[in-house]
Amino acid sequence: MTETLVPTLSRARWLAVSVLALGTFTLVTSEMLPVGLLTSIASDLGVSPGTAGLTMSAPGLVAAVCAPLLAVAARRADRRILLLALMALLALADLAAALAPGLAVMLAARVVTGVSIGGFWAFAAGLGARLAPERHVGRATSIILGGVSVASVLGVPAATFVSSYAGWRAAFAAMGVLALAVLALLATTLPPLPGEAAARPAGRGPRLSGPLALVLVLTVLIIAGHFAAYTYVRPFLEQVAQAGPGLVGVALLAYGAAGVLGNFAAGARAARSPGAVLVVLALLIALGTAALSLTGLPLAALVLWGLGYGGVGVALQLWIMRSGGGEWGTALFVSAFNVSIALGSLVGGRVTDEVSVTAAMWPACVLSLLAAAVAAAGTWGRSRTSGS
Repeated sequence: MTETLVPTLSRARWLAVSVLALGTFTLVTSEMLPVGLLTSIASDLGVSPGTAGLTMSAPGLVAAVCAPLLAVAARRADRRILLLALMALLALADLAAALAPGLAVMLAARVVTGVSIGGFWAFAAGLGARLAPERHVGRATSIILGGVSVASVLGVPAATFVSSYAGWRAAFAAMGVLALAVLALLATTLPPLPGEAAARPAGRGPRLSGPLALVLVLTVLIIAGHFAAYTYVRPFLEQVAQAGPGLVGVALLAYGAAGVLGNFAAGARAARSPGAVLVVLALLIALGTAALSLTGLPLAALVLWGLGYGGVGVALQLWIMRSGGGEWGTALFVSAFNVSIALGSLVGGRVTDEVSVTAAMWPACVLSLLAAAVAAAGTWGRSRTSGS
């Protein structure tokens, strides 16, 4: 009897891990929807592309605040109940965005999206250790967080594909329906996951170690630079490269495919040396964005860019895990990641409106070069210390 139940239990837990990965994919895809839809959103709502970029900034800022706050305030709550509530909130936000009559309602919906993103990502990331056997914790965690990486590179092309046939509102509606489906799957696959039984002991508050601080700095540099440019990649393709809807879709699909390849290639190597991998990835982002700005030729430049950025998420996540920050470290990483999305898209919007959409490519290049230098210095310094 026991021998029969154990494999069944194992399969059920791995199914829960897979559904959590689908959940993180749904969250991050919802967050990034405006990137591929920015021109259409701006036109429909009667605002400039830079102002429409607030639909990216708003959820990022809210998620950045909510991740650490919820990690502390809800530490005793059952994670299953929290994740169900946060996914239901995401479904509501996506459907409200699809029906938004103007910018105010749209931004309100995106604020709610930010609450869901910050909480779900922070709580789900640490559940691999509670759902999988000890020897498979790393694999389970990689699967759960893999939803973030895949969404980062495939979410925008998917949204662009849907919107090209049915409009930008259909893309938001589709994500709302997907969120409802994920909610049902979470309800049927997740076991009860009680929170912490007791508060953190006095004098043992969360600490910010040197390695964790380094990863957070790199997160801000790379992610802010990336989204300063990537949020406005569709206006760039349309205005500078003179690309029609078909070529925009092909270009973003090429970027997405390169990103998936970069994710798997980087993940295999970052487990051993995340710092060295991040140096290479940051240089690829810098090269791709510079080439895009200087040549205006989208396909080759976007492939380079996608190869670089596709591996960034998994490399940073593995470095966070090695830093020993626990759930608090994960919450800080989620916070830094999302505030960087918000700041990057905000800076890119100002540059786009006040200079040009071409100029928005350069913050990604400059900040990626700086990140490569910081990652190289941090990795070299640690190796030197270990060797002495």
